[in-house]
Amino acid sequence: MNDDLSDSVLEARLSDLRQDHADLDAAVAAISATPMPDMLLIARLKRKKLALKDEIARIEDQLNPDIIA
Repeated sequence: MNDDLSDSVLEARLSDLRQDHADLDAAVAAISATPMPDMLLIARLKRKKLALKDEIARIEDQLNPDIIA
């Protein structure tokens, strides 16, 4: 039961992180489309996206561990 609870918490966190990642992706695309894009801001957003992607991968590994049988 406790495992199911922690899995549901992780899945909720994973959903939030994926939404944040998509939001950052949209922000980068919008800023890139401007005539004079702020390259420093784009670089910061991309680093944040990468950190989110790493956290997403870590949580996915916790939910679906690779077990060699």
